[in-house]
Amino acid sequence: MSTTIQSVFARQILDSRGNPTLECDVKLANGITGRAAIPSGASTGENEAVELRDGGKEWCGKGVLTAVNNVNTVIAPDVIGMKAEDQIAIDEAMIALDGTANKGNLGANALLGVSMATAHSAALAAGKPLYAYLGDDNATTATVLPVPMFNILNGGKHADNTVDFQEFMIQPWGFEGFDDALRAAVEIYHTLKEVLHDRNLSTAVGDEGGFAPNLQDNEDALKIIEEAVDKSGYKWGEEIFVALDPATSELVSEARKLGREGYCFFSSHPDKIVSAEEMIDLWADWCKRYPIKSIEDGLGEDDWAGWKSLTDRLGNEVQLVGDDLFVTNPQFLQRGIDEGCANSILVKVNQIGTLTETFRAVDLAHANGYSAVLSHRSGETEDTTIADLSVATNCGQIKTGAPCRSDRTAKYNQLIRIAEQLGDKASYGR
Repeated sequence: MSTTIQSVFARQILDSRGNPTLECDVKLANGITGRAAIPSGASTGENEAVELRDGGKEWCGKGVLTAVNNVNTVIAPDVIGMKAEDQIAIDEAMIALDGTANKGNLGANALLGVSMATAHSAALAAGKPLYAYLGDDNATTATVLPVPMFNILNGGKHADNTVDFQEFMIQPWGFEGFDDALRAAVEIYHTLKEVLHDRNLSTAVGDEGGFAPNLQDNEDALKIIEEAVDKSGYKWGEEIFVALDPATSELVSEARKLGREGYCFFSSHPDKIVSAEEMIDLWADWCKRYPIKSIEDGLGEDDWAGWKSLTDRLGNEVQLVGDDLFVTNPQFLQRGIDEGCANSILVKVNQIGTLTETFRAVDLAHANGYSAVLSHRSGETEDTTIADLSVATNCGQIKTGAPCRSDRTAKYNQLIRIAEQLGDKASYGR
């Protein structure tokens, strides 16, 4: 049956924050339709591909009807008639059609909607789960189930509290399988709620499902999480480890608003601004006293010299993940490789705009000894594509929020299904 693309249609839907986002359907001549919905970030890197928004008064300026129209009237005529399995050709055709380095003409959200929906339709036509189809297409054996980063306590731009650092996460490394690891994280999450309640602290959750209490200081977050792990009966530093995303580019932005350079602790001490070396000292101190496996965006996105110092000091001990630094872009990743900055890349499909470019970033990372972490955004939908991508790439890690809120648990539930399908062929972690 023909896998020729017969029609492409985009619409505006709502994401998990109640903001508009783009959803796309790609229908094939054989009647099969693939569908994908696009995530959106709140804390974004300055070098990310452009997420096209309408502006104006409607939808508080966040409408995506321009991007929708670009799919329906510009991209669709260009890709109709192509074969859905020709993912690279389709993605490259859209990149050429946009004609900009940052997808600023048509919008990364427009390109990504078509790219992801095409992959879904091709997988359905091939009679394969998406992870298996993309794993085969990417010349890998898709059998590695990822270790999740569970964002269980929030601060920074993801919360309205006194914590400066954006995400405090747990990683259940010390388990043989995904199911046991997920169960442990869920139990710790609910125990953390009890610990916060007993301290008369807020148990309201942020965008990604993590709790967002007012704490004495940033380190208090680690102490509370350790208490929850101990009360849950799991081994701190043997089964359960810490991953941090302090989102320090936001601290840099706040310092610059005050006309100064450095890192401003804008939530806890707005008058406190420290240097890159002082931030590195903080991370080194925490890593000595807590079982920290991973630090994402430990320094600002344009602080390449600082990143080199951070990597020289901690790179042999801790996973140092570039998010704002690399923005899923092979060009920036190659600079990091050349200059010895970081040892891992965070992979967000909407930072770059197509699946083809996403795979190229992951492949470049793996070829140079960097790890890769597939990631959601703070504005999500019920779309579970990144769960399949994490297995398709064998990256071994996924970041997709707390075990709370259906936009987050949808990804974990998809990984449960994939684990069931893989059975004994599956391994856990990388």
